[in-house]
Amino acid sequence: MKQLIIVTGMSGAGKSVAIEALEDIGYFCIDNLPPILLQKVVELMETTDGQMDRVGLGIDLRGKEFFDHLVAEIEKIGDHPNLALEIIFIDAADDRLVTRYKETRRAHPLDNEANLLDSITKERELLSDLKGRATHIIDTTQTTPKELRGMMFDMSAGENRSVFNVNVMSFGFKHGIPIDADLVFDVRFLPNPHYVDALRPYTGLDKPVADYVMKWKETKTFYVKFYDLIKYMLPQFMKEGKSQLVIAIGCTGGQHRSVTLAEKLVRDLSDDFDFTIRAVHRDAPVEGTENEED
Repeated sequence: MKQLIIVTGMSGAGKSVAIEALEDIGYFCIDNLPPILLQKVVELMETTDGQMDRVGLGIDLRGKEFFDHLVAEIEKIGDHPNLALEIIFIDAADDRLVTRYKETRRAHPLDNEANLLDSITKERELLSDLKGRATHIIDTTQTTPKELRGMMFDMSAGENRSVFNVNVMSFGFKHGIPIDADLVFDVRFLPNPHYVDALRPYTGLDKPVADYVMKWKETKTFYVKFYDLIKYMLPQFMKEGKSQLVIAIGCTGGQHRSVTLAEKLVRDLSDDFDFTIRAVHRDAPVEGTENEED
């Protein structure tokens, strides 16, 4: 069954953070959707094959000229046989909302009212019916953005779905350091298979190359320390609310040593952790074609 989550609630309570968390989990997200287009989104979910099975929509009074349509549109899709609908209402105490607006100096969507507190009171009245229909109500009065992200992960990720992804990327320094890398490790000090004629045309994906790289004492000592460091760091990144981490391992050309270590790291991490971990070899195809020095 396809999943549709509507995130709504008080302006300034944290709806944008909630939508970003859903996007990190893997939902197809649209923020500030005019309610009149809700049925169109449902139609797209019905007609697309796998691309919009999990959709998160942010709807609030920024589209106030259409907001009267929202409850009616929700009623239309509430009994949909192939669609699981959830409504998450993000709320906070009035005094906390006032403080947040003062801190950010943003204008309230109902800025035609006499003052900020009156705007918040009016918004609460307009949203009262929708709040009564919510499947989940989250009060962020005493909640940090990081804590709200954690709540969304727990609520929407599913029991076995990972909200943390690790990409282990091999690369060659002569092709440049990956700009999206969070952690970069240089393994050019390890014995180089490039200087073995029989191994030069191959990559670390090939067993003879991998065996050569891993047979040396220097490699074994380094890898034990390296793996221990990564194994310690990953849970710390998860605690900070990071949803994706790129670990880049570089040698000269990105064909032999970095590929071998990236593949081994992915295998070993997959045994110890249940989140998504994959290897990406940025430069190995280039090196395999050009046959340049690793």
